[in-house]
Amino acid sequence: MTTALTADMWMAAQPVYQATLNHPYLTGLADGTLPRASFDFYLIEDAKYLRAFGEALNALAAKAPRREWAALLRKHATESIEAEQQLHASLVKLPAAAAEIAPANYAYANHFRRAVREGTFAEGLASLLPCYWIYWEVGKVLAQRGSKNADYQRWITQYASEGHGATVKRVLAIMNAEAECFDAAQRKRAVELFVISARHEYLFWDMAWRRETWPPYGK
Repeated sequence: MTTALTADMWMAAQPVYQATLNHPYLTGLADGTLPRASFDFYLIEDAKYLRAFGEALNALAAKAPRREWAALLRKHATESIEAEQQLHASLVKLPAAAAEIAPANYAYANHFRRAVREGTFAEGLASLLPCYWIYWEVGKVLAQRGSKNADYQRWITQYASEGHGATVKRVLAIMNAEAECFDAAQRKRAVELFVISARHEYLFWDMAWRRETWPPYGK
């Protein structure tokens, strides 16, 4: 009996997921030692990321083979952005003219945009899935630890919530339903895209930890 595609995805992403849990950005969220400048940098970059993510969800919805899937993805494109923007607004005042998008953020957005634009519905969904799923898993782990910083705890609580978990489960169900008739090559490609995005998730937190900027021009 073939295992669910998402089970294969999660198994393949275990090395990067475990490294993610041990990254100082996330351990710092839990123990309260994360520099506030890194947290604010993350929030500002995440606001930029969300615009690209929402656009990708809407583009993916146009490819959905079922109307109910398309409707759900469009709903997520609106609701996820609104919810996170509300959290951002309550935690950090975004500058009127934020600096250009950081390199890791730029690379991640281009990765899933290309997968959605050029790939099948399943390939696009596989590239977007870690943003749903890894945040939920990270949120649950950090919720067990708790945070001494009230703002950091609010961020943790949002992603560990039952509401976010229910959203993730719906998307996982779509991924598995779409993959029921996949051949080995299709499964392999979907897993590859998922793992690449999982790596980008790690790099996103690493970007915030280091407050990454582009190298100076002409040097």
